[in-house]
Amino acid sequence: MKHLILPEEAPFSPEQREWLNGYLSALLSPYEGADKVPGIPVTIAWGSQTGTSETLAKKFSKLAAKSGVEPTVVDLAKLDHASLSQLKHLIIITSTYGDGEAPDNAQAFYDFLHSEGAPSMEHLNYSVLSLGDSSYPDFCKCGIDFDTRLKTLGAKALIPRLDMDVDFDDDYANWTSDILALFGSVAADDESEEEEGFTKKSPYTAPILKLYNLNAEASERETTHVEISLEGSGISYEAGDALGVYPINDAELVDTLITQLEFNSEADLDGKTLRHALTENYEIRNITLPLVKAWAEKADSDELKILTEAEDRGPLNNYLWGREIIDLVKEYPIDFESAQNFIQMLKPLAARLYSIASSPKAHNDEVHLTVGVVKYESNGVARKGVCSTYFSERTELANPRVFVHENKAFRPPVDSEAPMIMVGPGTGIAPFRAFLEEREATEAKGENWLFFGNPYEKVDFLYKEQLEELSENGYLHKLTLAFSRDQAEKIYVQNRMIEEGKTLFQWLENNGHFYVCGDASRMAKDVDVALHQIIEEHGGMSAEDAAAYVNEMKNSKRYCRDVY
Repeated sequence: MKHLILPEEAPFSPEQREWLNGYLSALLSPYEGADKVPGIPVTIAWGSQTGTSETLAKKFSKLAAKSGVEPTVVDLAKLDHASLSQLKHLIIITSTYGDGEAPDNAQAFYDFLHSEGAPSMEHLNYSVLSLGDSSYPDFCKCGIDFDTRLKTLGAKALIPRLDMDVDFDDDYANWTSDILALFGSVAADDESEEEEGFTKKSPYTAPILKLYNLNAEASERETTHVEISLEGSGISYEAGDALGVYPINDAELVDTLITQLEFNSEADLDGKTLRHALTENYEIRNITLPLVKAWAEKADSDELKILTEAEDRGPLNNYLWGREIIDLVKEYPIDFESAQNFIQMLKPLAARLYSIASSPKAHNDEVHLTVGVVKYESNGVARKGVCSTYFSERTELANPRVFVHENKAFRPPVDSEAPMIMVGPGTGIAPFRAFLEEREATEAKGENWLFFGNPYEKVDFLYKEQLEELSENGYLHKLTLAFSRDQAEKIYVQNRMIEEGKTLFQWLENNGHFYVCGDASRMAKDVDVALHQIIEEHGGMSAEDAAAYVNEMKNSKRYCRDVY
């Protein structure tokens, strides 16, 4: 059975090759002598908050089908738990968001897998492809948790879990080859690899039309409203999508790094000066786990090695909080042989994703953003967010390079008569400005309710005039405000939800769609707790029944979150 023999270039040891060939031969032996051997059935399940994992799952499915595998792609929210006993091969492609949490559509499967009643998985062969951002302490935690739990339940890993960082193209290509080689297949040419138009790999350099601060001058906050021209680009988007933006780094920080490391700023790096490379091509602020591990080795620091090698990440996270690469440079000096040696330790400068704050039906050939400017002090040093201060301080140096990140999981209701409840404090209002503009442009009949919050009404009421106009025009039927510091006791959007609980539940019962945008670690969690409480109290349900009600909302796409 020559078709069962793994290609010589497959990346396996002789022992692994012998085992895998025997495994494949046993699996397909019933078809010995048949004219056509069917492909191996593989279920590809995805967990995605913004659509990237879903896109990769469908992309891999097409490639696998061309390579002779029989793939089935399934949303983890719709994966029948009872069917797991019938599956032989399961590939999970999942992201992680917030504080190491599972994506919304993967939460039910995550809970099932980690429950006391989870069944044995000894029959199952699996692989986990995990997406994340190593700038965050809980890098790829959801995928790690899936992998660990499946092993505990007896499932067998086909190949080791792969944790992919933001720029994952090469890792993904290698992973697809490894998986397909495992099934005795060779990856076919992926004709869909090259996308047309402007993409993440080939962004559009977009002119800025307007930039202004949405907060009053007396506010402690600064929120930049950005209007960008797409005229002539051919770029299109929908309400709910995000815009990827490639910023440039702060020149003062670049010069501080170069001076501290005693490099020549004009040193040549593949045709670019060191200053140019650090300004436009590399992450020079956030300390990632791979970076601090490499730094510990190169600096030969016992203190850093102890922090990075410990199973308990708490002390390391405490050390890293508020610190940037410049702090490592000062606290644990390294005598680099050349600027190239330093550059090799850095990540490429990644695009930042912003929820789009405009409807294309209301603003032809334009895209708008609502950007909270990040400035703070840590360890006695003033810090700045990279992209937020790029918009507020540095766009005169270079126009932004942008692309659209599609988010099919976050859209206004398809039913134009369905009620829409939106919870978006601070810059979380961005996509809901787009949703309301979309409703107005399409003359949708469904009622719209916005919960908005910020510190002070007089100075932090973002888009106040437009919201009042939408109310007068009959497209914002309820506007519930929570200005936390206008009174002695702080009031947040979740508190207002509880106060309006009876009416909110009535809207839900009337096919209402519930949306949340903003901070994942605190606000979104508090809003979710309030939602469960409202359904329990005003629906007369137990905690279990309320949870089932919420899960059904998620499965029917009536509870959607764009959280970060």
